[in-house]
Amino acid sequence: MSPSFFQQIEGILHAERIDAYRQDGAEPLLTLGRYTLNMALSESLYPCLQFAEVALRNAIHQAMTDRCRTTAWYDRSGARLTLWQQDRVAEARASLVKQNKPPAPGRMVAELTFGFWTGFFNKAHGQTGIGHFLAGAIYPHAPHKARDLNKLGVRWGQIRDLRNRVFHHERILHWKDLDARHRAILEIIS
Repeated sequence: MSPSFFQQIEGILHAERIDAYRQDGAEPLLTLGRYTLNMALSESLYPCLQFAEVALRNAIHQAMTDRCRTTAWYDRSGARLTLWQQDRVAEARASLVKQNKPPAPGRMVAELTFGFWTGFFNKAHGQTGIGHFLAGAIYPHAPHKARDLNKLGVRWGQIRDLRNRVFHHERILHWKDLDARHRAILEIIS
């Protein structure tokens, strides 16, 4: 590989992104090989990460719709959203209005961030009771131990972190536990 070719690639992808793959002083060909392998690993995780995100938000949306008796449950006090989640709802609504789209429930659900959805399994929602309600509603056939809010929060947090790295094209090649993380995703959505 010619040095000019690598410089062109580095210019397109930016040195900061490429540097993550040559921390050990790797030659340009090995560096690009690592970058390409990282892309392939990320690509292989897209389907299960996408499915996990959509499945979680749809399951929570259905459970909260049933609880609050409206598809716009996120506007009801019975949803007991944290202030942070209320801000995300306001941002989602503003984003839709800016796009000249009505803030209908289906659009709102799709517009809300993955962090909004995984936030239902945090300590704050353990105190409101919503987290425990959702753990039971989303995983009704899971053993009680598998519905532990702390464990669900940790697992969904790990999935969110991996999802963000993959979807933002960051390095995951160095993670030693990708197989375990993949299995955890499949387990939590089954």
